[in-house]
Amino acid sequence: MSRTVAVAHYPEGAGHATRMLAVAQALEGPETDVVLAGGGPGSQFIEHNGYEVYRPATVDYIGDYQGGSILDVVTRSVPNSGRRVFDFVRWLRREDPAALVTDDMFAAMAAHCTDTPLYVLTHNAASYYDAAIEEVFTWILNRYQISVSHAFFYPAVWPPDRGDPPGVVHIPPIALEPNGEEPPDDIDVLLVPSTYTTNFAELARALEDDGNDVTLVGHDGWESVPSLLPWIQAANVVVCSGYSTVMEAAVAGTPCIIYPFTDEQHGVSRVIERRGLRGFQIEHSIPHVTRAVRHPPESPEYENGADRAAEYVLDHME
Repeated sequence: MSRTVAVAHYPEGAGHATRMLAVAQALEGPETDVVLAGGGPGSQFIEHNGYEVYRPATVDYIGDYQGGSILDVVTRSVPNSGRRVFDFVRWLRREDPAALVTDDMFAAMAAHCTDTPLYVLTHNAASYYDAAIEEVFTWILNRYQISVSHAFFYPAVWPPDRGDPPGVVHIPPIALEPNGEEPPDDIDVLLVPSTYTTNFAELARALEDDGNDVTLVGHDGWESVPSLLPWIQAANVVVCSGYSTVMEAAVAGTPCIIYPFTDEQHGVSRVIERRGLRGFQIEHSIPHVTRAVRHPPESPEYENGADRAAEYVLDHME
């Protein structure tokens, strides 16, 4: 008899969808069906991989707060949060899954409301933030998620650290494995912007002027691919901002230069820099990124944590 596991992603960039789809594919099997939900730009990526996805109301706290104001948060993100929880409650009651695995705080709240066994998977931590409002909110959120979940999976490229939330289950970084697609074999520098980066086209021009062959993901001529991992594996070096791409570079074994923009990206970068991790280098300007590409770090070595998370969920499901 098959059982259903629900998997939901947060509705920001494709990175949230990528890591949760990786876990969904690891869960899927002869005795396990998966249903997916998320919304936002990431859901297009999931559909591109051939899955149906439920789209609840979306929120954008980072865009509303860091790109707007507290008023934008109050008038847009807060009411949409309530709608998102309500939509997730309806979805969980309809699907009646044996468990929910999610990186979405609102899906976690809906699981609590519907008594759905919950497994949280996120790297977010209060220690990443300098702004008091973000730090306090994330601290409260971490404590809530730990208290209502069967396990809080924490995918990290660093070993257990003093900034990690207490009580998490440390697992290796997560990347979406390819389904046989072949990337070009001549990738030199791969640029992977996040939702909130603003000047990667300028960075691409600077790198090209310095003699590099540059591939800019999402730029003119780029076609969507089911998995970015083959392109990262084929690259000599990857430059990115978001932690999802950092994890993919770790699993791919590709030297990674991190060019952070958001508060969370800067916080992750500080941990990586403080721990002195092989395979990663942090830079904060186009000239410094260009210089780092000339002399990239050594290749990282990590296993993929998607199977580790899936095995834990399947072993602990009733």
